[in-house]
Amino acid sequence: MLRGKEFIEELSKPKKIVITTHHKPDGDALGSSLGLYHWLSGKGHQVQVILSSDFPSFLDWMPGFDDLMYYPNQPEVAQQHFDQADIIFCLDYSALSRAHALAPVIQHAKATKWMIDHHLEPEEFAEVMYWDSNAAATAQLVYTFITEVCADVNGITQTVASCLYTGIMTDTGSFRFKSTTAAVHQIIAKLIEAGAKNWEIHENIYNSSTENRLKFLGYCLLNCLEVIPEYNTALFSLTRDDLEKFNITTGDTEGLVNYALSIKGIRLAGLFVDRTELIKLSLRSIGDIPCNEICKKHFNGGGHLNAAGGNSTDDLQTVVSRFKAILPEYQSYLT
Repeated sequence: MLRGKEFIEELSKPKKIVITTHHKPDGDALGSSLGLYHWLSGKGHQVQVILSSDFPSFLDWMPGFDDLMYYPNQPEVAQQHFDQADIIFCLDYSALSRAHALAPVIQHAKATKWMIDHHLEPEEFAEVMYWDSNAAATAQLVYTFITEVCADVNGITQTVASCLYTGIMTDTGSFRFKSTTAAVHQIIAKLIEAGAKNWEIHENIYNSSTENRLKFLGYCLLNCLEVIPEYNTALFSLTRDDLEKFNITTGDTEGLVNYALSIKGIRLAGLFVDRTELIKLSLRSIGDIPCNEICKKHFNGGGHLNAAGGNSTDDLQTVVSRFKAILPEYQSYLT
């Protein structure tokens, strides 16, 4: 769905543009942001990507990495960019709260807000909304925004293609999720034709773990995994001590929840992490088990049917116990 089509003409003349994404950006958030950044820069716009936080180290190879600005490190300079911006792109989030420290800055900026996203139930904070909850990734929508909405098929350079390939690949679990449709594969083929080196991107993402991260994974599998066979559910719960023992940094828990889901017969998996100020949780499921509903109703969150997240101010054990108590409500889905 495209709302605000009348604004698209603004991109025909050089603009000052800020690109933002959600807190703790993943591969899709960063891939879509940098892909759009390179395309807009190539069109003569003055563009700055501003992040509210760091991101996993396995993404620091991406083209444009050195041009990123971190709001916590340079708040005054970043504020100047927002004050002078004509357009602010909001990528891979449909609620301003997901931008954390940047949320009030974006909200009060005079610039026109443009949202490109694939999450459910978007808030009405943007003048331009290019949104589709059926899309596999925001990077997929950036691709169609460039090639269809802006009719610039030739704008997909090798650099843009590499960024968008990364976003789609990571948000589809290397193309194994149900969201990976024929249309997604057709876009991926176009990105490879444009120069995206798929084998190098996979190598950078999946074969760049530190020794410490692998030892942490082994520890979690041995000590933190709990299986609840009567509900075909498995979960990891990680304490502050677990994280400190291995000096865990941003991205080190990425993908851990999928190991629980990989157990034969398991249909719902959870990851619960004590981040001190909040308990963060991620849910993954198979079939029609509504992770988004569970997170929205019980854990201040949301997301997609088979992948969602949330948080709680309660202690870790209380949150895990609450999750277990919810399982009987979904027994018809789980068993």
